[in-house]
Amino acid sequence: MSRTVAVDELSVGMYIQIEGGWLSHPFPLSSFRISSPEQIATLRGLGLARVRWVPEKSDMPPLAPADPGEGVDATLGSVDAEDVGCAGPEAEVRAAARAGEGEETSASQRRRHLIAQRESMLRCERQYGEAAAAWREAAEALATRPQHAGRTGEALAQAMLDKMLGREEMGLRLVAGGRDRAATHALNVSVVAMLIGRSLGLAERDMLDVGVGALMHDVGKQDMAERYRHADEHCSPAEAAAYREHVARGVTHGRRMGLSPGALTVLAQHHEHADGSGFPRRIGTDQMSLAARIVAIVNCYDNLCNPAARSAALTPHESVATLFAHGPARFDATVLNAFIRVVGVYPAGSLVQLTDDRHAMVVAVNASRPLKPRVLVHDPRVPRNEALVLNLELAGDLGIRRSLPAARVPAAALAYLDPRPRVSYYFEPLVRQAEAAEELAA
Repeated sequence: MSRTVAVDELSVGMYIQIEGGWLSHPFPLSSFRISSPEQIATLRGLGLARVRWVPEKSDMPPLAPADPGEGVDATLGSVDAEDVGCAGPEAEVRAAARAGEGEETSASQRRRHLIAQRESMLRCERQYGEAAAAWREAAEALATRPQHAGRTGEALAQAMLDKMLGREEMGLRLVAGGRDRAATHALNVSVVAMLIGRSLGLAERDMLDVGVGALMHDVGKQDMAERYRHADEHCSPAEAAAYREHVARGVTHGRRMGLSPGALTVLAQHHEHADGSGFPRRIGTDQMSLAARIVAIVNCYDNLCNPAARSAALTPHESVATLFAHGPARFDATVLNAFIRVVGVYPAGSLVQLTDDRHAMVVAVNASRPLKPRVLVHDPRVPRNEALVLNLELAGDLGIRRSLPAARVPAAALAYLDPRPRVSYYFEPLVRQAEAAEELAA
C-alpha cells in the first residue's frame, strides 16, 4: 500500500516514488529509498509538494495511518509500477517476490512476474519517448531559435547523464522506437556512446560532450535535401560530395547553437577514422578527440543496423562482426573493446538459436556478461504477450549457440519473436547479479 506525503515530511529511510516525467528529476530511478539529507534537499529544489511513499519498503518508523482513500493505491498489491521502473527483469523478480505474502502458486508467481515485466518495458519505452520528443523539439527549433535548440539538446544529454552516473550497473534494452529515423539514430548513438564513456571512466564534463555531440552529430543534415542525407556505393561523386557537406554544415549549426568546444569537435570528426581514411580532413587517431572516436564507432554501427534502405540492413550481430573485422585499421582499439562490452557479442535485437535448439531474440544486454544477455524465447505453448524474458546469466549451462538472420529463423518462431524493422535502444539500471540470483533461488 502507498500514500502521498508532503516533501517537508520526508526523512532518510523512506521509500518514495516520484510521479511525472523521467526527465523532470535527476535521480537514476523514479522509485528509491532516500539515503541522505542531500536527496531530500534535491527533492525540495524540484518544487514538488508531495510524493508517493511506500511504508512497506521503508527503513523507518511508519507515519500516522493515512485517512481512508488518501492516495492509496492497491491496484497491484505490493507490485508497484513506479518501483520496477526501467530496472530490468532482475529487479522485476525482486518486486514480484516481495509482493507475495505466504505461499503462492506458480501461476500466481508467474502472473506477478509478468505484470512487473510489462511495467518495466512500458516505463523504458515511455522514457525513450520523452527523450525522442526532446530531441525533436531541439531539431525543430534549429532554424529559428538555435540557442534554444542548443539548450534543449544539452538539457536532454544532462538528464540522461544524471541517470547514468548513479551507482547502478547499466545495460542496453531493446525498445519499440518510433518512425522518425533521425530521432532514433540520434538516440541510439547517444545512448551507446554515453555508456561507452561511462565504462571508460570519463569525467562528467567529458561525458556531457559525448552526449551532446552524439545527439547533434547529424544536425548538418537538417536543411539538406533528402537525397543528400545518405550515401552508399551507388552514389555519384557529386552526390557523395554533397553528402559529406553535412559535417561542415553541422559545425556551423553547432556554433549557432552555442555548443561546447568538445561537442563541436564530435560534430567535426564523427566520420574520421583511425587510419586516416575518413572525412572531411582524413585525420587519424592522434588528432581525434576521445569523444569523437567513441561517436564514430557507434555512428557506424547504427548505420549498419538501420540504413536508409532497409533492404541493406545487417543484423546487430552482423554489424558487430563487421566493425570488429575493420577494427584494427579504422577504429581506436580501446574504444572498440569498450563498444563490444557495452553492446555485447549478441546485441539487443539479435535473433539467436540457444544451445537447447530453441529460437530467441536478445532484448537486453549486461555489459559485465556480454555472452549472457536476456532473451525472449519462442515457446508455442505460451502466448507471445505472456512470454517471460529469460536471463541467460542465471540459466546455468544454457547459452547461445549462434546468431541467425531472419531468413533462417522458422516462420512460426519469427512471427512470435516479431523483430522490429529498425533497432532502437535505451538504457536501464540493473541490480547486482548476485542479489538477483539469491532472489530467484528464493
